Amino acid sequence: MARSEKPARRSGDDELVERPGADASPNPVWFKPVMIGFMLLGLVWILVFYLSGMQFPIPGIEGWNLVIGFGIAFIGFLMTTRWR
Repeated sequence: MARSEKPARRSGDDELVERPGADASPNPVWFKPVMIGFMLLGLVWILVFYLSGMQFPIPGIEGWNLVIGFGIAFIGFLMTTRWR
């Protein structure tokens, strides 16, 4: 065992307590571009919705286009919580 690595310790209830960063392996190469891509796609979706007079990108569903755009961007923001 290397000197910088410390084993997980046991709490008073004999539960295994993980140290923060114990499994902090770096993200795959594709993670950051996909995360930023989701945020930008959501932004573009919302901009197209407003600039088209609230008609596009999917005609006929009106305000749901806004929900879809924010949902796509929200996926990107959720990914930021897993970024290392």
